[in-house]
Amino acid sequence: MTFEFPELEIENVQDYPRPPIVEAVPQRIRIELSQLTIVDTVNAVRVLETHHPPTYYIPLADVECDIIPVPGTSFCEWKGVARYFDLRAGSVSASRAAWCYEKPVSSFSSIRDCFAFYATKMDSCFVGETRVDPQAGTFYGGWITPNLRGMPKGAPGTEFW
Repeated sequence: MTFEFPELEIENVQDYPRPPIVEAVPQRIRIELSQLTIVDTVNAVRVLETHHPPTYYIPLADVECDIIPVPGTSFCEWKGVARYFDLRAGSVSASRAAWCYEKPVSSFSSIRDCFAFYATKMDSCFVGETRVDPQAGTFYGGWITPNLRGMPKGAPGTEFW
């Protein structure tokens, strides 16, 4: 069976809404770690928020690696409390490479049991056939694709816009 996926349309991160929204992803999402494909799914959703590149959330059932809880949480005023995880694939471990909202607020219930991945800690991440670049900085985990326009948060001096 072959799937046809739409190309990435031009989007401006400054046009994304606040408060953020969740939407289904029409493209295939793939993630590689330790030269292994740990995600290959057509079931992802993404969160869109003003000045952020999209953050992609993958259902746990579509993640093919060890997910190890680690200490520490963070709080998002929109989604709730995030927990962090190490990943292990083959002989490689990636520290604090993923997060999830185990009990998100009701308007974000569609990301429950889904994981987001820091592109900086993966070998590669793809939206469709497009390889992503990580969002600047060490806190946010958005994925930047060539179709995005505008000025995303994350770089020094932009964290508190």
